[in-house]
Amino acid sequence: MIHVAIIGAGNISSAHIRAYQAFPDRCKVVAIVDIQPGKAAASAASHGLDAEALESYEALLGRDDIGLVSICTPPFTHAELAEAMLRDGKHVLVEKPMAASLAECDRMIRAAQESGKVLSVVAQNRFRDPIMQLKQLLDDGKIGRVVHAQVDSYWWRGHCYYDLWWRGLWAKEGGGPTLNHAVHHIDMLGWMMGLPAKVSAMLSNAAHDNAEVEDISVAALQYPGGAMAQVTSSVIHHGEEQQIVFQGERARISAPWKVYASRSLDNGFPERNSDLEAELELDRAGLQTLEHTGHKGQIDDVLTAIETGREPLVTGESGRMTLELITAIYKAGFEERTVELPIAADDPCYTAEGIVARAPRFYAKTAAVQELGAGLDITTGSDYRS
Repeated sequence: MIHVAIIGAGNISSAHIRAYQAFPDRCKVVAIVDIQPGKAAASAASHGLDAEALESYEALLGRDDIGLVSICTPPFTHAELAEAMLRDGKHVLVEKPMAASLAECDRMIRAAQESGKVLSVVAQNRFRDPIMQLKQLLDDGKIGRVVHAQVDSYWWRGHCYYDLWWRGLWAKEGGGPTLNHAVHHIDMLGWMMGLPAKVSAMLSNAAHDNAEVEDISVAALQYPGGAMAQVTSSVIHHGEEQQIVFQGERARISAPWKVYASRSLDNGFPERNSDLEAELELDRAGLQTLEHTGHKGQIDDVLTAIETGREPLVTGESGRMTLELITAIYKAGFEERTVELPIAADDPCYTAEGIVARAPRFYAKTAAVQELGAGLDITTGSDYRS
């Protein structure tokens, strides 16, 4: 039985708690930590947990009865908390984004390596059938080499979203939707295509004049071999219609699912290849579905990694790769030029301090409320089925 502590009792912590509760024979949430008095206790009560309510993460240190910690706090705290827990002999699952900088990611990875403990970064959309199937079909290679990818990370957030005390500040939130929303889709892109060689980008704040950070970015990526990708990260798109599309040499496939295959006529114009489309449809129909999806799927994977000694699907290294691509988008937008990857340790944007110093302040943050619509529903992205 793995005893679990949750650090941070905000909205996303509920997804972790409900996922752990789905595996009562394997784990138990025994402690919740939040710096706001009464918040941890309220969370425990609302989820029917017999768990300690604590106000400081230091209260977890030195306790060998806790084996796994979920970190559900703002991004600027992730590295300090993860490092402390790993070096205290605890496994760690940290919410996205992994950290506020590549330097912090490297500290976390080093702590995991030296402690021998599991470090996983939340990327729950990998654990959805349409995304897992898309990955498997790409790996199968029937669509040919990918020549273009399109990522539409479209979200919508109201003006008051950035009134929460830590949001909308480069030094606290670490960025806008490129870091905190599109991280899901950028993780998928990196998982399926790896890192590009070059990145160009533009950043803007079009609708949230109470935030320093961008509310939209548009990036162009070039890969070794000539393939390209476009990534739009936004919190100004009504309907939150999200998709990831891969154009291969022989066919296009996407999530939500759509397939279209072309072959060339003698004059170079296209003819629909219905046979290949039917083959891809048949391949997709034959793929296994996941027993657990979303946060539940990822927590099942992390528990299995701890129980068996294997790596989790989403490692610290893969979380770092996602942040490296996001950092490249920011650097390209800040400097208004094309940047090359990888980002070196002596690059100013390698550290959070360097990013904060170079980031544009689109607007001054005008509010800092402690709570924002507590108990109301939040959206966590598409199910990629329609």
